[in-house]
Amino acid sequence: MNEITANLTDNDIRFIIETVDANLKDKFDIIKGDPEIIEKMLDAECDKLYQRIAEIGRETILTQITPRLLFEILLRKTAREIGEKLYIMERTATQKIPVFDTREVAAFMSDKAIVRYLADMLDSFTRIESFTIPVRVRKGIWHKIRYSDIDFSSLVRMCHAVDEEHRFRFYKRIADLCLFILGMFPEYVIRNLGDNPVPEPSLPWLFRENIDYEEEGRRFYKLAASHKEARLLGLDEIFSRLNEEFYLAKRPLNYISDNYLKFKKQNIFPSFKPD
Repeated sequence: MNEITANLTDNDIRFIIETVDANLKDKFDIIKGDPEIIEKMLDAECDKLYQRIAEIGRETILTQITPRLLFEILLRKTAREIGEKLYIMERTATQKIPVFDTREVAAFMSDKAIVRYLADMLDSFTRIESFTIPVRVRKGIWHKIRYSDIDFSSLVRMCHAVDEEHRFRFYKRIADLCLFILGMFPEYVIRNLGDNPVPEPSLPWLFRENIDYEEEGRRFYKLAASHKEARLLGLDEIFSRLNEEFYLAKRPLNYISDNYLKFKKQNIFPSFKPD
């Protein structure tokens, strides 16, 4: 199955077809089997697809399509809009400032593999899991270590607890978590890392540590890129770009956070609600 359709359900594909041209509904099986057509529909008609999402309402849209398709549409629309702007606004601890790197962001987002990766990454944070893994301390002695896949500290501990050959999933998740936080919830990071950083009890628990998410995100994408598993999965080049251009990767996520999901983020990502 082609990458563009691998993570889309039949309902997703029907939504795309019906939105683009209701007369094509009878061609579902043909279109479903042709990923290039779906790719062209998503790219050429992202504005029309977004308009239908807005008309349905973000509160109910996820009863009709998957979060994965929602993010794919938002990312493509964002890439187009940023490419038409002279600058976009970025938040600092005290103000918003214009950032004039829209051409670089648009060029970065012209890589459809990057767009698909970011959509997959955002989708992964709509469901959070905790795991318990047995780790061998020494011969015959095993300890169980519990971690959450949105807990930076426990993920780092897992990296130290397992052998290098098993660290890829943790490298990737830590890097993704850093990008996700800086991209979708920068307001929490700003509040926690201002001129006088004091972790606030009102923040979600995972934001109460003073972490340089950009530095750590770049570091762990670099580690992920060099892992043999990344090459086997064909992700090494994407991770290398995310390491080198992390600041560009967070821009479209900031744009989506501020312009499309500002008041809905915590419904889509419920684990990131304040305690």
